[in-house]
Amino acid sequence: MSVRPEQRQANPVSSEHSSTSLYEMHRTALVDYANNILRDRARAEDVVQEAWERIQSVERTRIINEPLRYFYRIVQNLALDNRRIRKREAQRSGGTLTDISDKIADDTPKPDAIAAAREEFRIVIESMGELPERTRMALLLHSVEGLKLREIAERLELSVTYTHQLVAKGKMHCLRRLSRKRS
Repeated sequence: MSVRPEQRQANPVSSEHSSTSLYEMHRTALVDYANNILRDRARAEDVVQEAWERIQSVERTRIINEPLRYFYRIVQNLALDNRRIRKREAQRSGGTLTDISDKIADDTPKPDAIAAAREEFRIVIESMGELPERTRMALLLHSVEGLKLREIAERLELSVTYTHQLVAKGKMHCLRRLSRKRS
């Protein structure tokens, strides 16, 4: 049984890589926590991965006072959302998707944002070229093709846990290269 976030001590961490170190130190406990909600270990792995990505995004704009508690909260929210979505999908019977193209706002990026994104994309492509083949493949399948960790593990004939580690290592490598560019 996992410890709830309220029962853990979380120290304020202001370093750029606080979510990465928390992720590495508490990944198993976070996955166990998500699994208690979802009752599906593979989905729990995906939820923890998504939570880590979201925390990294938040860390770019502000310091998180209690990062571990925040990490658990995001995992909990994502797991509950995932469970609700699965429940809704299970209740549907042959429903069709509605056309949402009218509802999508025009959020065309500005030229300077496009230039910055191209530069970041170039760095990510270079950094992916530096990764071992299996890590690069796992990262591409997850980030580009959108496959779940369970599907990648089956395709690469690996465990879900090891696949999760490969994807995380690949993302960390790319993020480190990007952070060097920003410095």
